[in-house]
Amino acid sequence: MTTPSDWFPAKRYGWGWSVPRTWQGWLVVACYVALVGAGIVAIDASARPAWFILYLVLLTGVLIAICWITGEPPRWRWGERHDDRTR
Repeated sequence: MTTPSDWFPAKRYGWGWSVPRTWQGWLVVACYVALVGAGIVAIDASARPAWFILYLVLLTGVLIAICWITGEPPRWRWGERHDDRTR
């Protein structure tokens, strides 16, 4: 069940998180996108693709950890069920 403090709500179908619910979640996503863009320039992804891939894996790991800590608990979902309704 979602709480107002969850930055990232769970997806309705599948496993994982949906778009952010709070401004803090949007800030995390904006920082992630900005850091990916900065990595493209700073690492020169076309010249050193292995370093860029490692950078993306680490950055994405941090994003997943933040979603895990600040979001709804992940589990597989098949859509809205009677016990998942918040309305």
